Amino acid sequence: MSRISALVTIAIGVVLAQPHAPTFAQAMAGKQERAVRARDLGIHFQGAAPGPLNAITDVAGVEVGMTTLVSGEGKLVEGKGPIRTGVTAILPRGRKFDPVFAAHHVLNGNGDMTGTHWVQESGFLETPILITNTGSVGVVRDAALGWMNRHKYFSPLIGHVWFAYPLVAETYDGVLNDMYGFHVKPEHVNAALDTARSGPVAEGNVGGGTGMSCLGFKCGTGTASRRVSFGPTMNTVGVLVQANFGGRNQLTISGVPVGRDIKGAEMKMNFGVAGEAAGRGSIIAVAATDAPLAPHQLRRIAQRISLGIGRTGGTAGNGSGDIFLAFSTANPGAFRRGGSSSIQMMSNDDLNGLMDATVDATEEAIINALIAATTMTGINGNTIYAIPHDQVRDILRKYGRLR
Repeated sequence: MSRISALVTIAIGVVLAQPHAPTFAQAMAGKQERAVRARDLGIHFQGAAPGPLNAITDVAGVEVGMTTLVSGEGKLVEGKGPIRTGVTAILPRGRKFDPVFAAHHVLNGNGDMTGTHWVQESGFLETPILITNTGSVGVVRDAALGWMNRHKYFSPLIGHVWFAYPLVAETYDGVLNDMYGFHVKPEHVNAALDTARSGPVAEGNVGGGTGMSCLGFKCGTGTASRRVSFGPTMNTVGVLVQANFGGRNQLTISGVPVGRDIKGAEMKMNFGVAGEAAGRGSIIAVAATDAPLAPHQLRRIAQRISLGIGRTGGTAGNGSGDIFLAFSTANPGAFRRGGSSSIQMMSNDDLNGLMDATVDATEEAIINALIAATTMTGINGNTIYAIPHDQVRDILRKYGRLR
């Protein structure tokens, strides 16, 4: 860690600025903990009310940590930068090893999420969830295993014998980041996992979402939640996305084709990188709930993430990796090496509210990622602009869609 000159905590996240970019660390140190969010602009979203944080951490026990890497400017020099990337970590029950029921869904498979074969087979998620860039999946996976070993985040088969398949997902940030310089290191993964906390979640150009864009504008990490009542019982669904998909003409907010009406703020691409290519990426989404759902029901929840993406204009094109995971923090202690477990499971007939909540929270998480993000210039001067808030408000007001 001696080569890292600054360590700055921002909400649930750390920014690691390389020595030749101290001004970035200083700027982030003075930044407000919470970026502007969609509801701050008066944007209206349908469905149930959000939790107090309007974040995946509204689901009790869920912790999120991020490492953000930003340094350098100018021409791409592989191995040196510019660097615009990071890691996001999600711990379903914090540092306590207590696997959760989980399931995944693939809308379009041009992407990667490791460890899902065993999730599908066993019905349990036994590892942290990590999200990074396409070129860093391997090092993040290996570092996660090391972290699990050091923290005894496992239940041995016998003696000290254990195995795990870390769940690591990715989206492509090579338009802004020196992705094949492989700048994400084990210490960055460790930092994201070690700083994971409950509470507010940083959004926009942070964590694995640092170098991402979506729907024609700068984007990245976003989150939202919904609370759903079932008689006397209140359950929460929280969604976190790393959004890097879609073109500007697709962008839809509150049912309004906002992207078509926004003027200016066009992506600036140099050295032969086509602007349209920058909008073809992917989206990783993680849904958490405290409702008692079995793996087959969580698969149905994961599928509904697709509909939330569709509301924002996403169509899961050929080049898109749209891969989702859903897990439940209910039924603690269900995982065991021997014997039987007694679990609770919600009726299928009661799932409608949770399905709606997943769609609604996914839509808002994506728009939060857009609204929170700020303009970023990366390799070769490529620039992706933040969505202009004033124009968004004016367009939505024209359609009568502001609160």
